[in-house]
Amino acid sequence: MATFSEGKTFELDIMTPMKSAFTGQVEYLSAFGVDGSFGVLVNHAPMLSALDFGPLFVRKPGGEGQWFVVCSGFFEIHENKAALLVETCESKQDIDVNRALAAKERAEKRLTNPENVDIDRARAALQRALVRIQTAAK
Repeated sequence: MATFSEGKTFELDIMTPMKSAFTGQVEYLSAFGVDGSFGVLVNHAPMLSALDFGPLFVRKPGGEGQWFVVCSGFFEIHENKAALLVETCESKQDIDVNRALAAKERAEKRLTNPENVDIDRARAALQRALVRIQTAAK
């Protein structure tokens, strides 16, 4: 069964200060903005959004999906050209699950013994670790 966006694409560039993480045509994009999740299809209205740390999904022509984890930045789409300018971008394949699990354990330990601990920082570290673990499992 065909989806309503199958074969209709827009251009996407994902860039960090260090590299171009992805460039190509996509049928769909789902990202996590500071005001919540959003999805984008071809011919989307012009839009600018601040991004938070979170998962990013793109569906390429033919239905192949690709997962990333991005950290803080901006998303813009105009005339079927979309760009993400983010601090960091990790593809699902590049996520070091053992490192994420260790970070999760450290953050949980800090939160269970909160004396002399920056609680907000520990919660943020836990959230980042959980997003990486969940994205790697997709």
